[in-house]
Amino acid sequence: MILQIEYHQRREQLMAKIGKGTAIFHSAPTSVMHNTVEYNFRQDSDFYYITGFNEPKAVAVLAPHHEEHHFVMFVQPKEWEKEVWSGYRTGVEAAKEKYGADEVYPIAELDEKLPQYLEKAERLYYHMGRDRHFNDVVIKHWQQLMAGYPKRGTGPMALESTNTILHPMRQLKSPAELEMMRQAIAISVKAHNHAREFAQPGLYEYQVQAEIEHIFRQHGALGPAYPSIVASGANSCILHYVENNQQMQEQDLLLIDAGCSYGYYNADITRTFPVGGHFTPEQKIIYEIVLEAQRQAIAQVKPGNPYSQIHDTAVLVLIEGLMALGLLAGDVEEIIKEEKYKPYYMHRTGHWLGLDVHDCGVYQQGENPLILQPGQVVTVEPGLYIGSETKPVEGQPEIPERWRGIGVRIEDDVLVTSSGHEVLSAGVPK
Repeated sequence: MILQIEYHQRREQLMAKIGKGTAIFHSAPTSVMHNTVEYNFRQDSDFYYITGFNEPKAVAVLAPHHEEHHFVMFVQPKEWEKEVWSGYRTGVEAAKEKYGADEVYPIAELDEKLPQYLEKAERLYYHMGRDRHFNDVVIKHWQQLMAGYPKRGTGPMALESTNTILHPMRQLKSPAELEMMRQAIAISVKAHNHAREFAQPGLYEYQVQAEIEHIFRQHGALGPAYPSIVASGANSCILHYVENNQQMQEQDLLLIDAGCSYGYYNADITRTFPVGGHFTPEQKIIYEIVLEAQRQAIAQVKPGNPYSQIHDTAVLVLIEGLMALGLLAGDVEEIIKEEKYKPYYMHRTGHWLGLDVHDCGVYQQGENPLILQPGQVVTVEPGLYIGSETKPVEGQPEIPERWRGIGVRIEDDVLVTSSGHEVLSAGVPK
């Protein structure tokens, strides 16, 4: 559980960075599944990171230069007639006490109250998000302030995304955040280990999916962090296969890419194993190449190393393995430069993990890769996919039929520590 003191510390750190600017954050929009049926609400991660507030139609304003109010919220007021349909609201009075705001207004007063927190700001920080209506609201206020600048001599003449200052903060996980992630990963480990015991020839992929997601909810997770991938046989060669409707056969591999969300913090784990308990010789060879690529890539997760070294290491091991099988040929450096391995390995070796599955933050700054720091969490997930339609790059060897239909990915969640790394998802065998 993240305590309010931590949200307060995050806001203080952010306000120190924006100085005499004002930052605006908007809650996630509600979205409709079909007709008038709404999806379950999921708060915007940036908004949640600085407030912990989990309701729609809300705005948070940070104005460190304001004489009285540094942290201001606009929220939906208490209205029983609406709450009886869509759930309880915190309301204006309780939000001030519970979330530590200096002032809280009803959301309907946004246009009236917002200008006082902008008119003396030197810069306006706001990220243009998916809610085009609210984007227009912010732009309208900004343009009005710019129009009045000649008379007042104050106001934000520049508009800058909050991402550049907030996302580097979000990349470095606090002890409380890591505890939430450990819980998400521990639940996901239970689900993966159960799935391995449960899966057998004759069952359907969706039955395995149901077992996995049952464990997620049974142990207090919000649900899947992303659509669960349960891909048997040739389906394992489809990266984002989500139909999960095929009956599993004796000689199939089963690729499971699944993780839960716990308090909005996410796990992301992939394992591949034979449904019948035994690899074919070809499956075993491909699996061991991917496993070695992952081992060597994980070894590169340590402070001071460039993030790109994880991917580069995995790619080299995969290429060498494919060359040994006669599926690639030529000069290794040329194969890498011209990406001749891409028919078999078309994605990167991982991503940041946190409040979002593909968490925020850059991977390089200009031409320079980002340097790993303690507190970052990355996934490491090399794979090889040789589908029935896979075609080698021109000039490369043809694919013998015995290799087709084999897809393998192995993914772990890895914390960068002060001395190296910790594999948080090590509880799932591989």
